[in-house]
Amino acid sequence: MAASKRKRGGEGAVNKKAKKGKFVVGEGKTKVETEQEKINEVTVPAPVSMGKWTNKERVLIFSSRGINFRTRHLMQDLRTMMPHSKADTKMDRKDKLFVVNEVCEIKNCNKCLFFEAKKKQDLYMWISNCPHGPSAKFLVQNIHTLAELKMTGNCLKGSRPLLSFDPKFDKEPHYALLKELFIQTFSTPHYHPKSQPFVDHVYTFSIADNRIWFRNYQIIEEDASLVEIGPRFVLNLIKIFQGSFGGPTLFENPNFQSPNLHRRQLRLAVAAKVREKQMVKEIQKKKRKEAKEDINNDVTADVFVTPDETKPVHIQTEPPAPKVVKKNKHKAFKRQRMQRGRR
Repeated sequence: MAASKRKRGGEGAVNKKAKKGKFVVGEGKTKVETEQEKINEVTVPAPVSMGKWTNKERVLIFSSRGINFRTRHLMQDLRTMMPHSKADTKMDRKDKLFVVNEVCEIKNCNKCLFFEAKKKQDLYMWISNCPHGPSAKFLVQNIHTLAELKMTGNCLKGSRPLLSFDPKFDKEPHYALLKELFIQTFSTPHYHPKSQPFVDHVYTFSIADNRIWFRNYQIIEEDASLVEIGPRFVLNLIKIFQGSFGGPTLFENPNFQSPNLHRRQLRLAVAAKVREKQMVKEIQKKKRKEAKEDINNDVTADVFVTPDETKPVHIQTEPPAPKVVKKNKHKAFKRQRMQRGRR
């Protein structure tokens, strides 16, 4: 007798589909009881958003080694605010920036926020459209995180933000390019699985002093007023590149001053102040010395002094005559004593 063929996962071949069981109301139950069961029946509500997630923007947020605690907290705040973001481990300093494109491809991300630390005090931020570009490099200044600010504003985690831009972004071409980069990077895609279908906060990008100032505000429903949430930071534009993390330079900021040059100017200003103080001390010391000399030299001391008559110079050619020694030179004294005795 031939052995019957068996499939994996079961004892025998099962071709019949499983039938769904039907609950039939028993003859003993009345119509009132069935209505009561329908009222008490627990139903799963339909999802709030029935739309389709079409915008597949994903942002990779990570950094290089050597960042401080403030930068780490800023990165965590950005990941909390952006539900479409992803994280990765820190990149080694020896690796070149083109490696970031490969990391984004592995993580299935098409936007990147990369924080680069230098000298453990300077922070640079790259915003890039991976892998074809463009990309922009900024110097990040005046960082204040959520834990540091402790503002009264608050918003729902994962809610979609409004983006508010300064009117100057539409006047110059490099600002228009940055505006499009910011919109694609910071805006939460519609119907994203991790996002909430509410709009209760706004990101503002304002331009002042040739820098971009980032703020995050809560929209209060009662009177539509704004209350700051945080974080806040300032972006100082350095360059805009055509490619991702490199390539031809599209724009270079002529007003940018490197932090090394800024620190050097501060040191020179401090050294100039020290030299000025030393010169003032030397001048004061010199004046005091001159005043002492004036006091010691009295001008009126030589008023009654008459100059001496000049005498001719006499040169002796012969030795002087010897002196005559008198005998009994004390005799006169004896006579005087005798006269005193007589008296």
